[in-house]
Amino acid sequence: MGASDHLERYAEGWTKGDAATILAAAAGDFVFDDPNAGRIAKADFAAYLEGLKAAVEGAQGGARFENFMDLSEVVASADGDTMTAWCWWAIPGTGIAGSGLIKVDGTGVRSERITYYAKPAG
Repeated sequence: MGASDHLERYAEGWTKGDAATILAAAAGDFVFDDPNAGRIAKADFAAYLEGLKAAVEGAQGGARFENFMDLSEVVASADGDTMTAWCWWAIPGTGIAGSGLIKVDGTGVRSERITYYAKPAG
């Protein structure tokens, strides 16, 4: 499987909110970096996602959406065997959105670092 295949599966997992699909695309040393939760190792990711999904359900006020997450503005650049991808993500019905920076190679998704979009206080 190539980097683009891993990236496609990873994106599918986020769209569905499915930890098993996300982790199937992740390399053994995968790290997810969320500024609110810190650095999450692969072994701890499923619990992180379940906590996120519980918070999202509260923010959606019981509404149901086809996708857990919508991804857009995906840009990818390959440098040898490594691919760097950027995307805009949004969780429907919540106002929660941000950007992700993803590193992928032939072993799978190595890392993702996310940011949250928010209006400045004041």
